[in-house]
Amino acid sequence: MPITSSRTVTGSHLLAQALQLEGIRHIFMLVGDHILPALDVMSDYDFRFIDTRHEQAAMHMADAWARITGQPGVTMVTTPGFANVIPSLAYAMSSESPVLSISGSAELTNIDRGIMQELDQINMAKPVTKGAWLVRDARRIPEYVALALRTAYTGRWGPVHLTIPIDIQEQVVDGSQATLYTPQQYRGRAPVAAAPAQIVEAIGLLRQAKKPVIIASNPAAYDEGSTAVLERFLETTRVPLMNDESARGIVSDDHPYCMGFFDLSQNQAANLIKEADLVLILGKKLDFSVNYGQPPLLPADAKLIQVDPSPAELGRNRGVDIGMLGDIRVIVEQLADEAAKYTWTDLPWLDALRAKRAAQQEWFESYATMDTPIHPMLVHKTLEGFLKPDDTIVFDGGDYGRGFHQARSPRSWFYLPNLGMLGSALPTAMAAKLARPHTRVVAVSGDGAFGFNGMELDTAVRNGLDVVTVVGNDAGWGIDKNIQEQFYGRTVAADLSPLRYDIVAQGLGAHGEYVEKAEELSPALERAFDAGKAALVNVRIKNVMSLRAQAAVAKRKSGGSSY
Repeated sequence: MPITSSRTVTGSHLLAQALQLEGIRHIFMLVGDHILPALDVMSDYDFRFIDTRHEQAAMHMADAWARITGQPGVTMVTTPGFANVIPSLAYAMSSESPVLSISGSAELTNIDRGIMQELDQINMAKPVTKGAWLVRDARRIPEYVALALRTAYTGRWGPVHLTIPIDIQEQVVDGSQATLYTPQQYRGRAPVAAAPAQIVEAIGLLRQAKKPVIIASNPAAYDEGSTAVLERFLETTRVPLMNDESARGIVSDDHPYCMGFFDLSQNQAANLIKEADLVLILGKKLDFSVNYGQPPLLPADAKLIQVDPSPAELGRNRGVDIGMLGDIRVIVEQLADEAAKYTWTDLPWLDALRAKRAAQQEWFESYATMDTPIHPMLVHKTLEGFLKPDDTIVFDGGDYGRGFHQARSPRSWFYLPNLGMLGSALPTAMAAKLARPHTRVVAVSGDGAFGFNGMELDTAVRNGLDVVTVVGNDAGWGIDKNIQEQFYGRTVAADLSPLRYDIVAQGLGAHGEYVEKAEELSPALERAFDAGKAALVNVRIKNVMSLRAQAAVAKRKSGGSSY
């Protein structure tokens, strides 16, 4: 619907038009009193409303949509619904996702007088967003949408929030007093490059290194053009790459210079960073996952080159030899151009990394035996036989699979961000199916994690999203149960019931399968993939100590923290 030319408009019309100019078509939401005026108006525009069974799931879907497409993920909820959004808004902050959270509220005119469902939404949102604002005048709605999304995409990406009270949605104003802009007008900017002298210095350090490694994380995946640029850089310099979070698959794990997942518990090759003499950091935070950049994980004498879109991250926790502020794709392209002036050869270091990686895969496969009760690795090994290169796979809870399965294309391999909050797999898978309707999507979840948002199978069925969910059912909170057993000799509140989630799936209109024996697994997966609708395979698995639990126990016994 074109932008209205009428001089008289409501706040709801201005919201619809501002979102429309952003190219937004999908709204992830749950209906409620305080957004009804906006929903009524927006239904006349070209929006598709994806209504979930819980607001937390709506935010998870918006988060995944934003990371997969690069477009803003938008949620709309009412006031108590916003309280339900807070956990997954924190998740989106950790995953660095450009999400626009919109909530209604009771009338602004009676705020602080005990209005219906009154909450201080702005101060609730601030700790888990890059910014949160209360809209007090309908004419300023386009301005606040612009401010919020500019904030979301500046520096490191992240979620933002607007509260638009119901009387502001209904407020009738003179349309000529509200100005609407295109995204290019309020958040377009030239890519930020590094100083040429820094590029020359960085390549000089790389040429001297004997054991260099590159680690790429979230900001490296912002630009779809990063893949080709990074591949050219790797093939020129022969420097090995590892990646994590949203950067998984930015270069295929099958690439000769990609060493896979940067996770110390999942990839033996990642642990060789302790021997590196140079680390090129592309958007990876120097946080707990790399021991804050400190020895013994990162050697004290190793050279560090850091590229990041946020000045707050440059040199955080450890000084760096070269810190470059800017867009990772652009700076890697600069590095590739400078590197092309020289001749590079494969380093012996590559053989050590490849050997460790191969040993890790062999170790994984050694557990994929046809035994009953079923080992989790048999589930993943069997599933691997069904996967195609362009499939999307999402992990939630458990952890054998995320080390075993390869990431072969950008934005198609997802695990929890460092916040570690469970329950996102099914909503993430649904968003992936919406974003890529012609590809297959698989969600792999533990039984504990599935319980958070399992009712969203109904959302998948209603919206025709034929995702396949595989639940590894060991009737417990596996990682924590393992840690408790190791440290305390007993468990507390770590057991679940061996429930028939497949029957729940059937009751919600999905295809459901139950597997207890190893020989039943492959036929059940085949039927699930062929079902033509949302499907769930509930696999009764053996409770075994996960890699994450093993790493946590080992670290704690050596005097460190558990994670």
